[in-house]
Amino acid sequence: MTNADAAGASGHPMIPRFDDLAGRVALVTGGSRGIGAATCLALARSGVRVAINGRDPDAIAASVAAVHAVGGDAIAAPADCADLAQVERMRQRIGEHWGAVDLVLAFAGGGTGRPVPLQDISEQDWRSSLDNNLTSTFFTLRTFLPDLLERGRGAILTMASAGARMASGAPAGYGAAKAGVIMLTRHLAQEVGPRGIRVNCISPSAVLTERTRAHLPPERQAQMLAGFPLGRLGTPEDIAAASLFLLSEASSWITGVVLDVAGGRIML
Repeated sequence: MTNADAAGASGHPMIPRFDDLAGRVALVTGGSRGIGAATCLALARSGVRVAINGRDPDAIAASVAAVHAVGGDAIAAPADCADLAQVERMRQRIGEHWGAVDLVLAFAGGGTGRPVPLQDISEQDWRSSLDNNLTSTFFTLRTFLPDLLERGRGAILTMASAGARMASGAPAGYGAAKAGVIMLTRHLAQEVGPRGIRVNCISPSAVLTERTRAHLPPERQAQMLAGFPLGRLGTPEDIAAASLFLLSEASSWITGVVLDVAGGRIML
């Protein structure tokens, strides 16, 4: 690992380069915006070739262009990760271009659910939360795992949320789905650790992406700060920096871990 040399758009934190990642191929689902896009840039700066997944072609193209702008190598990998057939076709396209993936970042999430009382959650919103968070993660891992097992190396990183770690006001279906991602991660880490593959989960709290900034006016952001001992909300670069650590050999004796990147809000 070299000294930190790549600042995020916010100027914080400085994201280090991990030289051991150079030359690897990574898939980042949900890589077209926010945390995923910032992580794609961080990977590219460490010499990783990045397949950027999403559902919006324009957003994917913008993320690919951002990687190219810093001298990195990236391709578009469009797919709805809640559709197994689309994920399998995505694997085939990436394989034809670069060969097998070394690093799998299952970051795709979302859903239509809103924070409402349990009795008011519609079946559609409940299934949307599960499909877009838990099922999409399962389909991604199921599809790309055989390549990692065949070579006996690689790293997997899943995405949870503070909503899976505490009753924080997030939609109940979303929190339940992300809690499922945590347990799925632990099961897989136990299963494939003896075969040379590490599997960890990153769990952010409030991160100021473009989307959250649009829904959190400055006065609401200021009100939230009391819940964060470090005195600020997160940035996509905070999550990207932690992600690279968990993928690199710097964490070679870490697997099955949930890393709360949450400014001290979650202390377990």
